[in-house]
Amino acid sequence: MTALLQVDTAPLEFQPTPITDAEAAAMFRAAVAMFAKWDITDDQAAILLDVPVRSYRRWKAGEQGRIDRDGKARLSNLMGIHKALRYMFREPDRSYRWIKASNDAFRGASALDIMLGGELTDLMRVRRYLDSERGGW
Repeated sequence: MTALLQVDTAPLEFQPTPITDAEAAAMFRAAVAMFAKWDITDDQAAILLDVPVRSYRRWKAGEQGRIDRDGKARLSNLMGIHKALRYMFREPDRSYRWIKASNDAFRGASALDIMLGGELTDLMRVRRYLDSERGGW
């Protein structure tokens, strides 16, 4: 008689480390600088971060509020997009212009057009595309 294979059903040990409030604040400051390089409006930035434009402007002026889990995920994806672009383009200006350029992978829309859909998954879509293009995943 053959013994049955025993399968460990315990949860996996890997648990991603949550983004701290201090890390989120640093990512927010970096995102504000990046948005300036991308030449996007406060209204667009507010959509990307899923916050009211008044809150974005207040935070940008230094009165930063609490960034929730979704906001941290959005910031993380935006930083991933920036990092992938910097790996792909030797000249920073090319990476900044790419965000608004028409792209066949997005049926002629720009990455910014996709991200302005407003959903976290829209940011993730652009990040996954860039990661696959650079061989990151």
